[in-house]
Amino acid sequence: MNADQKKRIAAEAALAYIDDNTIIGVGTGSTVNHFIDALAARNVRIRGAVSSSEASTERLKKHRFDVIDLNAAGDLDVYVDGADESDPQLRLIKGGGAALTREKIVAAASRRFVCIADDSKLVDVLGKFPLPVEVIPMARSYVARQLAKLGGEPVWRENVITDNGNQILDVHDLSITDPVGLETRINQIAGVVTVGLFAHRPADVLILGTDAGAKVLP
Repeated sequence: MNADQKKRIAAEAALAYIDDNTIIGVGTGSTVNHFIDALAARNVRIRGAVSSSEASTERLKKHRFDVIDLNAAGDLDVYVDGADESDPQLRLIKGGGAALTREKIVAAASRRFVCIADDSKLVDVLGKFPLPVEVIPMARSYVARQLAKLGGEPVWRENVITDNGNQILDVHDLSITDPVGLETRINQIAGVVTVGLFAHRPADVLILGTDAGAKVLP
């Protein structure tokens, strides 16, 4: 079974966490695209969705779901999103799709965070996937120097502008043994908008697509 098929399995399993007549949070990425398509195919009767990216907004509207501003929606019952990596404690690296800031906001506003991924995303220690950091453009070089002091190798993701008008540094060669501490340290660097570590607010549920079907953690 290939990775895309496993992503679809995880995405479809997440429908079990969606109640009728609710407003849900929807993330970004290829696995989430499967989730949005499954919502439409199964005719799930949600009131609407708060989207974490322009790309997901377009896909939701294509399926005729109402997209609602978070300021109007208030707290959400559930947020469904993918991940680039997860450790066994469901602490995540996210941001491969450059939507990490809005994803972090919607996750924080949600009572339950359901993460969906194929089983290759589960790792013992975070950091093999380069850690995305969204930065104010004028601070990119300064932030890169500070990130290098933490032991990583920051690389500017050229020709990528986030939905917030900012830039992305991808930090390579990190072994993240203290995700909560590192998230705090990076967020305190002047010029950082946010870091793609979801450790202070990890996932509540991780659904992995596997050859044997959906596996749910914890």
